[in-house]
Amino acid sequence: MTTPIAHSALIETLIERLRESYPFPDRAAHAASRLRTGLADGSYDMPLGPDLCERISADLLAACDDKHLRLLWHESIEESQDEATLVAGMAELFRLENHGLRRVERLPENLGLIELTVIPPAASAGPAIAAAMRLVEHTQGLILDARAARGGSPDGVAFLCSFLFPDGDVHLGDIVEGPAGPARQYWTSAHVPAPRYLDRPVYVLTSASTFSGGEELAYNLQALRRATVVGEVTRGGAHPSEVVSLSEHVELRLPVARAVNPITGGNWEGVGVQPDMLTTAADALDVARRAARERIAA
Repeated sequence: MTTPIAHSALIETLIERLRESYPFPDRAAHAASRLRTGLADGSYDMPLGPDLCERISADLLAACDDKHLRLLWHESIEESQDEATLVAGMAELFRLENHGLRRVERLPENLGLIELTVIPPAASAGPAIAAAMRLVEHTQGLILDARAARGGSPDGVAFLCSFLFPDGDVHLGDIVEGPAGPARQYWTSAHVPAPRYLDRPVYVLTSASTFSGGEELAYNLQALRRATVVGEVTRGGAHPSEVVSLSEHVELRLPVARAVNPITGGNWEGVGVQPDMLTTAADALDVARRAARERIAA
């Protein structure tokens, strides 16, 4: 089978998007070389469709080791959506999921439990997060369950973290945009609309599925020694991304920035967050409860 000319155009458009916006120029160059080699040696000699997108995505992962970076296939043009439409759809999904707050509970040993599925922007999730923090205000320890947290917004993560520190002087992390910046800094908030949760132990539960914003929550609190991470090594995705259209049926999930922690100088991309207390996701809650009881008793 001869590679269609359209495949060459698709690959070159993809390479150009990487060159313009991907935050790691050396990886973008490596990906470009690998993609052009694949085009030349017949690796992409298949019809334009989901199988081709998966094949190219596999090469992107091999070249860049970036789990956010991949091609998306849509059978119909109507399925293809621009970034604004996707953001609006996600906002509605967050609302229907109670802004990612699946459960807020006071456990029998007077420990607070907040279970998260996502951490949306503070502008939308702020009232729900504040309400959750009010419900755990008088507990002796707090467990943030991020085992099912698949993503989140950096400013939403910063807002949630703000309740765990006394003021607005804690530098949580930076997001560096594109190949050369600029950088946006994220700090704790000087004001939060509910009581702060101070001088009590905090635990973050993780699983092998915890991703992106859920990982950011665990990583930042761990680096600042404000929380103990309990569970499994997380999935390892640290690069904020956007959706870019490459053709009528193909879109690119493209990382356009990178997270930088001011304490470690790095992030969790590709390696995941390493728990302080390594255990299975299924046992993480029991392990954290036991550790909290022992610490409070001591």
